[in-house]
Amino acid sequence: MSNNPLRQYFRRPAVYLKLPSGGNSYGPDVIEMTETGELPVFPMTAIDEISARTPDALFNGTAVAELIKSCVPNIKNPWAINSTDLDAILIGIRAAAGGDSLDIESTCPKCTEVSNYGVNLVAVLTTLKAADYSKELEINDLTIKFRPLTYKEMNEGAIAQFEVQKMFENISTIQDDEERNTMSNEALKKITDLTMDLLSKTIEYIKTPTVNVSETEFILDFLQNCDRNTYLKIRDYNTELKASTELKPLDIKCVNCGHEYTQPFTLNPADFFV
Repeated sequence: MSNNPLRQYFRRPAVYLKLPSGGNSYGPDVIEMTETGELPVFPMTAIDEISARTPDALFNGTAVAELIKSCVPNIKNPWAINSTDLDAILIGIRAAAGGDSLDIESTCPKCTEVSNYGVNLVAVLTTLKAADYSKELEINDLTIKFRPLTYKEMNEGAIAQFEVQKMFENISTIQDDEERNTMSNEALKKITDLTMDLLSKTIEYIKTPTVNVSETEFILDFLQNCDRNTYLKIRDYNTELKASTELKPLDIKCVNCGHEYTQPFTLNPADFFV
């Protein structure tokens, strides 16, 4: 309501965020970029916090998408945001809520002591960078251009992986050997199909001497039928691109025995906003 006399007391931007990718690859239907290239980030509302704790909405990704639209209104379509920018946006939202640090639980590999450690999210934010997707992979007379997955594609992949995990959990409860083997083969096939499908979506196009192929179904068909060495080169190149954008492992010094070690760090929205 524009005529609300309390409007001056509404939340205001608390953080201004510059995306690792720069945001140049998004259209205006995805992000309405500012002149400075920095996006205003608002603190969460009470409704946002309730939604962020809803298990079903977290599982299907809706909670995170709606949270982004609420806290970063310049982002019109959160489902189209790529993976590196997504991590930065989540950290920005956490920081806007006054949470510059995040407590994590870690087990020392030397003394097995379980302790809590604070992660400086601002420092983590400075380590995020976008991969150079302008470089193409050349294999014989093929030229392959990659792209990052969108949040929608990542979320669909995560849901599919969860379903396969549930299949494997159920396999251990099957008494009949033949039925267990059948279920195991089915689960393995689903993993292979899922891996191929996700990899095909990371390829923007494959250029041959005569044609430029960008249709995902053709690219998936190619991955399923090319020779093993070609597939491994494509898979490994994409893995390197992805690794260059991921959150770096944390350097931890055990508060109990002083042992120094590293621990992988990922952002789990289920824990991030509670």
